[in-house]
Amino acid sequence: MSRYDSRSADHGSYRDRRGDSGFDYKRDYESSYHSSSSARKEYDSSSRKSELDGLTPFEKNFYVESPSVAAMSEADVQEYRRKREITVEGKDVPRPIKSFRDVGFPEYVMQEIVKAGFTEPTPIQAQGWPMALKGRDLIGIAETGSGKTLAYLLPAIVHVNAQPILAPGDGPIVLVLAPTRELAVQIQQEAAKFGASSKIKNTCIYGGVPKGPQVRDLQKGVEIIIATPGRLIDMLESHHTNLRRVTYLVLDEADRMLDMGFEPQIRNIVDQIRPDRQTLYWSATWPKEVEQLARRFLFNPYKVIIGSPDLKANHAIHQHVEIVSESQKYNKLVKLLEDIMDGSRILIFMDTKKGCDQITRQLRMDGWPALSIHGDKSQAERDWVLSEFRAGKSPIMTATDVAARGLDVKDVKYVINYDFPGSLEDYVHRIGRTGRAGAKGTAYTYFTAANARFAKDLVSILQEAGQKVSPELVAMGRGAPPPPAFGGRDRGRGHGGGSSSRSWN
Repeated sequence: MSRYDSRSADHGSYRDRRGDSGFDYKRDYESSYHSSSSARKEYDSSSRKSELDGLTPFEKNFYVESPSVAAMSEADVQEYRRKREITVEGKDVPRPIKSFRDVGFPEYVMQEIVKAGFTEPTPIQAQGWPMALKGRDLIGIAETGSGKTLAYLLPAIVHVNAQPILAPGDGPIVLVLAPTRELAVQIQQEAAKFGASSKIKNTCIYGGVPKGPQVRDLQKGVEIIIATPGRLIDMLESHHTNLRRVTYLVLDEADRMLDMGFEPQIRNIVDQIRPDRQTLYWSATWPKEVEQLARRFLFNPYKVIIGSPDLKANHAIHQHVEIVSESQKYNKLVKLLEDIMDGSRILIFMDTKKGCDQITRQLRMDGWPALSIHGDKSQAERDWVLSEFRAGKSPIMTATDVAARGLDVKDVKYVINYDFPGSLEDYVHRIGRTGRAGAKGTAYTYFTAANARFAKDLVSILQEAGQKVSPELVAMGRGAPPPPAFGGRDRGRGHGGGSSSRSWN
């Protein structure tokens, strides 16, 4: 039996730790609350009431270092982190683990890991799991596709199984906040897969769909809620759930949530959660706004960075940037599709919903198997489009940035930036839809005069990743005007039409 699995052989008593004679609730609660709450008040200037009165204390430190990890010398640890580009900050940082068995996950979790075909932890898991299992707050900076979802979900399952079972009217124990419906649904799928064997119930709370099924899940009681901020606040204000039992809080893609203007909603939600909770704060980038929010919500956190803290692209992705005029784009896209189309999944990003629909319609008229996804689509249609794309029935999907982060579709071979995004961060996230989980990928980007302000930083990203950079792009980065041929009239179709047609079997 795992050192984390405190359940007795009687399944009826699983997670019920109220009878554990070895755990002095009053002693541990007062000690935990004293150090955590008072220090948190220093860390966060906003006043906090003594909102823990009457609430059950909880256990959050479950980590016991395995003998093989304990035997690692400091030199071994440094070399392991260097090879995997792991940078750590904080007091008493635990050593990274090298294998799944080193963590000592319960056997029912290990069975799911084996079933999923994982062979070794990713860098964020190797360092993040010991940190999360120690019960400390954690900041994780890692690119998409790094395995961060399981880096916080598996410790969450251990955490839930150590808490008293839910009573009628109780809210969740674990709350995961995500910026988009798509990401929330994907997190839920992982939570269901790895939590099923220990009968952990979860639900996904997001807008754009009827509330009824979500309300029924909440009324039955769930240990884990994965939610987008707006719909969760709606449920809280309608008294369909509460956050009094939340002791494990995850903010996934915090940078994206801030980009989308969710900071007021996040503050509203977090202010309803007890201050001695454990908070895990995940982001792909570390701008000042993200750091400021972390200072407000986290106490004495560990910080783990995978790769450089500077913005950079996944080196497994081959990046092509072509300088074009707006009117050349559609012809260029069709020619590119003719060159690369082999039935593999191709994800094409547009700036606007209107542009997304227009290009998709034109592609379909020209015989290409394309579907689109963006924020104006109903949830049912978005789910259907994603399922068709995942299954390869429609191997071309056009999308706005709603699909740029967190979208986990295996084997996307090509990403095409039809429109350059509004930030370099979004560029990195868009192309990060390919080259996931150790695979190789290719990204094509159309770059126009309107994007010239991004040229210098884009050149830096390309050079850091060892990519070939055109002299024209380098010149634009230095302030030179676009090349002469760039602004000329294109004799092709532009966005409009043309009679070219294809059949797709």
